[in-house]
Amino acid sequence: MNIILVLIDSVNRNALSAYGGTEFATPNLQSFAKKAWRFDNHFVGSLPCMPARREIFAGFSGMQWRPWGPLEPFDLRLPKLLESAGYTTAIVTDHYHYWEESANGYIQSFQGAEFIRGHELDFWEPLVPEADLPQWVHNIEKWRPGYGHRYFSNVANFRDEADFFPAKVMTSASEWLAKPKTGKPFFLQVESFDVHEPFDVPEPYASMYGDGAARDRFTLWPPYQDAARQAEFMSQASPEELAFVRSQYGAKLTMTDRWLGKLFTTLDELQLWDDTAVIVTTDHGHDLGERGGYGKQFPHFDSHANIPLLVWHPGLQANGGAIENLTSTVDLFASILAIAGVEPPRQTHSHSFLPLLKGETSNARNAVIYGTFGQGICCTDGEWTLIQPPDREKPLYAYSTMVPTTIEPQDKPVDHGRYIPGIDMPQWKIPISPDGPGDRRKLDSQPLLFNRRNDPGQSHDLWQDRPEERERMLRLMRQVIERYGAPAELFQRLGLD
Repeated sequence: MNIILVLIDSVNRNALSAYGGTEFATPNLQSFAKKAWRFDNHFVGSLPCMPARREIFAGFSGMQWRPWGPLEPFDLRLPKLLESAGYTTAIVTDHYHYWEESANGYIQSFQGAEFIRGHELDFWEPLVPEADLPQWVHNIEKWRPGYGHRYFSNVANFRDEADFFPAKVMTSASEWLAKPKTGKPFFLQVESFDVHEPFDVPEPYASMYGDGAARDRFTLWPPYQDAARQAEFMSQASPEELAFVRSQYGAKLTMTDRWLGKLFTTLDELQLWDDTAVIVTTDHGHDLGERGGYGKQFPHFDSHANIPLLVWHPGLQANGGAIENLTSTVDLFASILAIAGVEPPRQTHSHSFLPLLKGETSNARNAVIYGTFGQGICCTDGEWTLIQPPDREKPLYAYSTMVPTTIEPQDKPVDHGRYIPGIDMPQWKIPISPDGPGDRRKLDSQPLLFNRRNDPGQSHDLWQDRPEERERMLRLMRQVIERYGAPAELFQRLGLD
């Protein structure tokens, strides 16, 4: 069985017609969904970009142990496990974080890699003179100093749609599929950094859902990492500007879908559907002004945490069937190995969803957890969702066999030992400064409880009104975290000790 994993960054589930969205056109994903399995309760795991990819590559739920960073020496890389089973492995991507020191070890596990350079803050082309920056770049610079300048310098010579990143990624992936290969099966990972910001698209996409020329008045890249800056932006942005940002997100989604169609056409032409499993998903969604905020920061509401997952398996055809069972990003690891007929390693947090395609639910998850290191954890059983913030006065430690550049130790003693269950390798226990409030709405300072069935928009907090469900979900969250073997201070920070 050949396997293709298509990872499209920042895709909102409710923006896809396959999930009932009507605002933006995604005909190729819609066509794929008609024959694939549609997972309706698939959730993020560790956030954001590289923590999510560590779950995919290593089947490890890292949010309980460490922030964004490289793969650990003990991580058993998915491409290497497939290679050992006789697969030819490759990745085609424009996800520039793979190019950074803080994301070492990911692409190195493939036999082949095609890199499309220049997205977001990639240090690709020389910076153009400031005098040459157009007004839309200055609009980005107002809220994200240096970001607009860096991005524009990379794309200043783009002239038409074929120059943009989704076109290059999907075209390169299609060319890889068409190249002669050995008789081995293949695993191809196709990653598009779009639909990520900045929401810069050419015509005709820019004017599909709004006025593309409005970029000279509004920003294509609202701030969100800095809570104060986001609060300032939201206080100044008009409803027209917020609608414009949303329109450009939708435009980029439609453009990415158009080029994904090229990849699907290649599968048609090469007659690969009969012996190739195809998985299409994302790492997280991206809030577009919901609840007065942007991005994918904690607290993780369903608007960016309940993500799309579409799976085609030629031996287990779905014809548009839906899977209601809970799954998570970390489950991609064991599922891809199961499709390849490879037994997953013992030290994994991943569960294969392949039995769900066969109608076997006896070992299905009863809950999933998701969150960002140091910022809180969410838990859902499918019907109820608990969002539990941390006590930021309690100690916070990062655990690693290394000291990645993304970890800034405090001026305190650093211990060493064996802390992560199942890992027989010395690790550092590094005291680090707890993250400050990351949400300008102050929603990250109080626990929240929602009934997803009756309140899919999660607008009615039932923390005070439903004490029996509150206590049940707190117990369930603790059980799941205990199952992962999380460090003791995490329970204290979450009030679960």
